[in-house]
Amino acid sequence: MFERGIIQLLVAWKTDVNRKPLVIHGARQVGKTWALKYFGQKYFEDVAYFSLDKDESGLCDIFKTTKDPERIIQQLSFLHGRKINPQTTLLILDEIQEVPRSLTALKYFYENQPGYHVIVAGSLLG
Repeated sequence: MFERGIIQLLVAWKTDVNRKPLVIHGARQVGKTWALKYFGQKYFEDVAYFSLDKDESGLCDIFKTTKDPERIIQQLSFLHGRKINPQTTLLILDEIQEVPRSLTALKYFYENQPGYHVIVAGSLLG
């Protein structure tokens, strides 16, 4: 039941013409990441998953130096190893609470690059 409910909500979000970046928050270890990865594998050609609690390759620095969605996508594409395509790639930023500036960048995605499918997840968001 959980799987169908959350996935149906995510599919509705994906097809919404007025889609905004989606923020998923909840307690730790309840299945947020699993649901998002499953959704991405099932409904997208590619999933670009990044966990902000593991600052690999300067991931967190991207959000500390810019709010520009084009620059963010360029740098994340480099770390992902392939282009993040707005039509075919689901971009997941997990543990978003680790880099508060990344939440601020979301409004610029909506305003300047609304074609991207961006979901962020985290716990302890207040």
